Amino acid sequence: MADSDRTARRPGLPPTPPPIPPHAGGADSAPQPVPTNADEALAIGRRHFPEVGSPGGPAELFVHEFDLGYLIHAGWPPPADPTAPPAEPGGSNVVVSKSDGEVSFLPNFPPEAAVELYHRSYRPKSS
Repeated sequence: MADSDRTARRPGLPPTPPPIPPHAGGADSAPQPVPTNADEALAIGRRHFPEVGSPGGPAELFVHEFDLGYLIHAGWPPPADPTAPPAEPGGSNVVVSKSDGEVSFLPNFPPEAAVELYHRSYRPKSS
């Protein structure tokens, strides 16, 4: 599919969300850094979001620590018209595993729902 196909709008439909970033881990890549605290997890997760404060980028990034990892999610500036639908719906949360540093992408759910989804789908790598 050409880039122009992805950005084309069809009347009555929201814009096509951007492609999901490539998986950060993998069998052929170097070992992922394993975060030991929220600041280190944020540094890893920051690579998967637009620059904070950039045009169209998040206003800030938040870290939610839980038993298996760190959930990084973006805070977006308030829209000019709060009654209008979002210009670009979608997005994702990033989870950095505490056990091996693996980066996973989850839907842009509230933190508690995203953590619950991660618990349901998490499968540790077999050694």
